[in-house]
Amino acid sequence: MAKDKPLNISESAAVQMPMKTVASLIILVAMGVFAYTELTSRLVSLETSRELFENDLLKKSEQVPVDQEQHFLLEDLYKSVEKIETRIEDMMHNKVNIQFIQKQTEKLLVDVENLKDKVRANKNGGAH
Repeated sequence: MAKDKPLNISESAAVQMPMKTVASLIILVAMGVFAYTELTSRLVSLETSRELFENDLLKKSEQVPVDQEQHFLLEDLYKSVEKIETRIEDMMHNKVNIQFIQKQTEKLLVDVENLKDKVRANKNGGAH
């Protein structure tokens, strides 16, 4: 095996490269910088949206007591509506009873007037 000799490069060493290679290297470096900038921009955008999302979640978690209070209010309203419906149904039954009693009272008044007429007729008839 042959020993590899170290490569000695001095400040005065000249390097020749074709212009196509230099242009290609410049374009590759520019593309790398552009890709790095785009990637960094995308990461910042994603981190910002994540922070906003977390803040929204925190705000929503703070609303839980408000939602619970609204739930309790709705529950109380349902109970009140059920009581009102029950009272309305009772009133409907009362209306039927009141109408029946009115008819009975009217009949009773007619009967009382008939009795009064008979008593008057008997007084007038008995005095003669």
